[in-house]
Amino acid sequence: MIETWFQSAPRLVDVAMGRTPADMVIRNVRWVNVHSGEIIPGTDIAVSAGRFAFVGPDASHAIGPETEVIDAEGRYALPGLCDAHMHVESGMITVTEFARAVIPHGTTSMFIDPHEIANVLGMPGVKLMHDEAAGLPINVFVQMPSCVPSAPGLENAGASLGPSEVREAMSWPNIVGLGEMMNFPGVVGGDANMLEEIGATQAAQKTVGGHYASKDLGLPFHGYVAAGPADDHEGTSLADCIARVRQGMRAMLRLGSAWYDVAAQIKAVTELGLDSRNFVLCTDDSHSGTLVNDGHMNRVVRHAIAQGLKPVTAIQMATINTAQHFGLERELGSITPGRRADVILTSDLATLPVETVIAQGRVMSREGRLCVDIAPYDYPASAKNTVRLGKKLAGSDFDITAPAEASEVKARVIGVIENQAPTRALEASLPVANGIVQMDGKADVCQIALVERHRGTGGVTNGFVSGFGYNKPCAMASSVAHDSHHIIVVGTNKDDMALATNRLGEVGGGVVVFSEGRELALVKLPIAGLMSDQRAEIVAKEANALIEAMRQCGCTLNNAYMQHSLLALVVIPELRISDLGLIDVTRFQKTDVLIDAE
Repeated sequence: MIETWFQSAPRLVDVAMGRTPADMVIRNVRWVNVHSGEIIPGTDIAVSAGRFAFVGPDASHAIGPETEVIDAEGRYALPGLCDAHMHVESGMITVTEFARAVIPHGTTSMFIDPHEIANVLGMPGVKLMHDEAAGLPINVFVQMPSCVPSAPGLENAGASLGPSEVREAMSWPNIVGLGEMMNFPGVVGGDANMLEEIGATQAAQKTVGGHYASKDLGLPFHGYVAAGPADDHEGTSLADCIARVRQGMRAMLRLGSAWYDVAAQIKAVTELGLDSRNFVLCTDDSHSGTLVNDGHMNRVVRHAIAQGLKPVTAIQMATINTAQHFGLERELGSITPGRRADVILTSDLATLPVETVIAQGRVMSREGRLCVDIAPYDYPASAKNTVRLGKKLAGSDFDITAPAEASEVKARVIGVIENQAPTRALEASLPVANGIVQMDGKADVCQIALVERHRGTGGVTNGFVSGFGYNKPCAMASSVAHDSHHIIVVGTNKDDMALATNRLGEVGGGVVVFSEGRELALVKLPIAGLMSDQRAEIVAKEANALIEAMRQCGCTLNNAYMQHSLLALVVIPELRISDLGLIDVTRFQKTDVLIDAE
């Protein structure tokens, strides 16, 4: 673990003065100064004890016989990139494997909210990821999950956390704040537990993460802001980010595997001229395939630049802005003395090829290849075998009974919106056969079910969903179902739905696709039913096979797995499914699947 500034300060001063040689000197860079917004050529950088000691025109006075000297040959030197809001579990890999995957892409700081594992294992799960993060050679900070379950009364999770747990976590060394406050109706309604969690975080002088997933920018929005959340990543429109910044929040613009929210909102800076210091880039949820094949924060920065943002401004939004937001400006986010020595060397700022990555003064990767060994983290047996179905399911468990003598019914249908987290509340007229409501493949209406998996109750909640485009008998089941993480299964064939669900019970969790009784793809996720214990490259390959299996069944959505996994997230409008029933997230109450039943 890196020394504190106080521990290293005497040596930093001696290196800067030429009294002690540096551990590393990077020569001849074009310094991307995120404080001034300048690019300064002919700069040398001296590093000692994992921190920057000197940044100036000539560091020859800091070079000794044992100093590692790197000739940057005129490349740009920019701070290591920071992901301001993310969930490691969405990559289906551990924190260690996530770090291994993103370091070659230039990410050296991550702010993670482990509320996925918290919903399965509670505080022991949070502590496991906290401790794993603290042992890594890059900066991985943890936000204490705020909403477990995310919407009390509308779902049951595998655990429950509250103000006492938040107060406890605020004393842990690697906790930097409170994770996204998803229960915005509770906050607006003055819920004592939610306000107490926020109060405990502010009393510890740490940052409160926001999550206002509503289009209503009237009084509920103002009430939410008044409660103290300091940021929000749920904006999808230009009006959203403007409203947040005007109210003193930082607008976090996300580009994940399936969330494309940067383009619409970045116009606040590029066209309207709002102060970019209050805008931050993040990913939120990144699939392992995206990490291995496309990138991480470098992908987000490139995308922001492609939308018309100046390269230096985009880099500021992924470095210093993030550090300032979490009160860590004196630790990271810039190439300046005293900060942790996190550097990317690149030959082009717009396309951002990540040629060398240095983290805490140590070369971590070159030309996209990790050049250090990072040992895997050993999760205990208590974090595994968490899928408990209670019974073996049959196709009939997914039957939706129609009213007596009905030949057709009107049903509520969850409508998937490609590349966005919200859903639409749709309606469809569906046929009835032998008293059972049928799907409508021609109208792209298939079935969705939420199968309880924490306590083995055998409970199944059934409904309908549209937008996946499946055109053959198939089913996809996942024990990743944000945020309560029961098993969520979508299919056009009930027997395949049963087979897929039972298969996850056999392997202890994961994601699987079946078609006509045959398993097409499987990703095993034995850790809490959320994460693999395999290398990121292996999981990415398995995930690609999963996506291909979905395509074979007719699904053409971009990263459909990610959208599948959020259909139980009962804090994002408009319509979701939980273990308690179909949830109208515009009114935050249960509703009937069949409209005629009301």
